[in-house]
Amino acid sequence: MSNTIPRIILTVTNDLTYDQRMIRIAQALCDKGYRVVLVGREKENSLPIISQDFRQHRINCRFKRGKLFYLEFNWRLYHYLISQQLDGICAVDLDTILPVYFASKFLGVPRFFDAHEYFEEVPEVVHRPMVKAVWEKLANWLIPKFDRAYTVCESLADIFKEKHGIPFGVVRNLPFLELPMPSPPVNEEVVAQMEELATIKKIILYQGALNEGRGLNAMLDAMHYLEDTILLLAGDGDIGSQLHARVAREYLSKKVIFLGFVTPPTLRAITPFATLGLNLLEARGKSYYYSLANKTFDYIQAGVPALHPNFPEYRRLMSEHQTGLLVEEIEGEHLASLISDLLDNAPQYAVLKANCRLAKDTLTWEKEKERLTNIYDTIYKNHLNEPMV
Repeated sequence: MSNTIPRIILTVTNDLTYDQRMIRIAQALCDKGYRVVLVGREKENSLPIISQDFRQHRINCRFKRGKLFYLEFNWRLYHYLISQQLDGICAVDLDTILPVYFASKFLGVPRFFDAHEYFEEVPEVVHRPMVKAVWEKLANWLIPKFDRAYTVCESLADIFKEKHGIPFGVVRNLPFLELPMPSPPVNEEVVAQMEELATIKKIILYQGALNEGRGLNAMLDAMHYLEDTILLLAGDGDIGSQLHARVAREYLSKKVIFLGFVTPPTLRAITPFATLGLNLLEARGKSYYYSLANKTFDYIQAGVPALHPNFPEYRRLMSEHQTGLLVEEIEGEHLASLISDLLDNAPQYAVLKANCRLAKDTLTWEKEKERLTNIYDTIYKNHLNEPMV
């Protein structure tokens, strides 16, 4: 380890612009005195990097998806890492764990593991036995060799500790109470559109990836039964084109609006216009079942009641704060009935909305980030008070 302020590199395989969790983590470490570099991928439609207190670096790959992308990205990431002067490396999920492990061995620096999800149990993997076996073998081999590890909720921390034999800290996906600067500019046109819509319709908002297992097709079914409502989908993903085609085919274009990718500041600006938030994960793998999605807290921060699956972490949260409802069945008619009953029940809705306002000051990144910095401080506590060089 160097004698200067510790330099930490955080590694992901996605676009940096929309990764709110990693932006929060990088900024929190900077605020504590670390020098931070956030490394991700460059896509054809990537927005220009917004200048932050931490450095950002994008890796451009010839292959854009599938096995060849992962092989190329890992190869390029390894060579980037070993060319740097650094004091620690963090692998975010299993898709960067291999280059981080070997680069940290080569450089002789501590390595950290940040599990955003139960990677080998996500829907895209869990039903592909050979792919799942590869990721499981990688996890079982490498995770126990990391110096520190943390994840997004208590349930996953308990599972990973038992499975890999090392302690896992918990750093939840909580939003900022006050969004720091600099940030990408807010899309005022989108905000104005939402403000106008909210005066004439009830807005049901889904924010996040348009992927399998998110209850999106069931929600399209529900829209056939709901009146005076708009379903707003803020995000894109693997089934985005299928959903677009279905909306056109079933004449739902006046009831469903696709916003595509929305920058975090714009998403934060439009969420308060929503009447109801959606977090409809289906039990398609342990990763979803034991999740605690960041959108859960984004809805709370915006004062918007939401629907959540009846999974352990959401049961725990709702029993404590009562900011939304648990859904027993992700099915169109059931969802439509549940939503109609809630939106027609003004006293119940008012209680949920009031509970969001009560919880928003407690469930914030400003308070949660201390859990994160404590994990890194156990390695670097003797170096944090040295002058920057």
